[in-house]
Amino acid sequence: MSTKKKVGILFTGGTISMTIDKEIGANVPTLSGEQIMSMATNVKDVAEFEIKDFDEIPGPHMTPEKLLHLKDNVLELLNREDICGVVITHGTDSLEESAYFLDLVINHEKPVVVTGAMRSSSELGYDGSNNLSSAVCVAISDNAKNKGVLVVLNNEVLLASEATKTDTMALNTFQSPAKGSLGIVDNNELLLYKNVAHRTFIDTDKVENKVALFKSGIGMDDTFINHAVDMGYKGIVIEAMGRGNIPPQMYEGVKYARENGVVVVITSRCSTGRVHDSYGYLGSGRDLKNIGCIFAGDLNGHKCRIKLMLALGKTNNLDEIKDFFEKGIYY
Repeated sequence: MSTKKKVGILFTGGTISMTIDKEIGANVPTLSGEQIMSMATNVKDVAEFEIKDFDEIPGPHMTPEKLLHLKDNVLELLNREDICGVVITHGTDSLEESAYFLDLVINHEKPVVVTGAMRSSSELGYDGSNNLSSAVCVAISDNAKNKGVLVVLNNEVLLASEATKTDTMALNTFQSPAKGSLGIVDNNELLLYKNVAHRTFIDTDKVENKVALFKSGIGMDDTFINHAVDMGYKGIVIEAMGRGNIPPQMYEGVKYARENGVVVVITSRCSTGRVHDSYGYLGSGRDLKNIGCIFAGDLNGHKCRIKLMLALGKTNNLDEIKDFFEKGIYY
């Protein structure tokens, strides 16, 4: 009887599943889970597998509805005694959003690991097989338990809440610029560098799709914010300047949103550092705080949008939504 642990692997598509279509000269999804697994040399020596082809889509085609279905598939595997953890392959363009989505809605001690590839199997130096092997090594590790959803590429292990894609083509594109890696995969083992300090769990099976994301810039006004409000959007995320400040005319749009009951979350367009109401001029963080905007710490804009979509799927209570973003960071 085998003593190897068993890992569930859900394949969703992405570059890891792609080959170059000679007719169009570009990468498209073509490979099945079994075909991708066959390229992960010797990985069957460390674990057993249950493989499912969940989907065959590129990263930009992922949707919140598909992610809710993916969540159900993940939990079905995690709740089985014979499964020690789950690995998900995903397109890297939206990998960090999907990983964070799952991190917010799955509360389980067993590891969930998301991986992908920057090069297709038709390109020299295909990284998909190494990333998949590393993800399996993390999924079978006891050190990965109770860490939430993890992102594993290029032998680096990152928390889903901190991982972000930093480069359009580099193999080490996924990084945590401010807080560093959770650990690395070395000699097929997970070595930890730090502990998990804080996680948010949003117990919901619903998602609010009408959440907009806007980035601030000099001279921007209230046009698009007002339009979003008039179109019935329930939430807006603003990537503000610096510590959380926006142009005066843009501020007029945020006021209009708040007056109409729209939840507004403020983060920074900077790559690191948290927002704070440190300034007091027109359109400053203090003004935004005073009209009931929620501050998101150092969470980037696209992850703020994911969190707000789930928060609004669960509740319309502003205080509860505020807790999801600010508790443990500001109070």
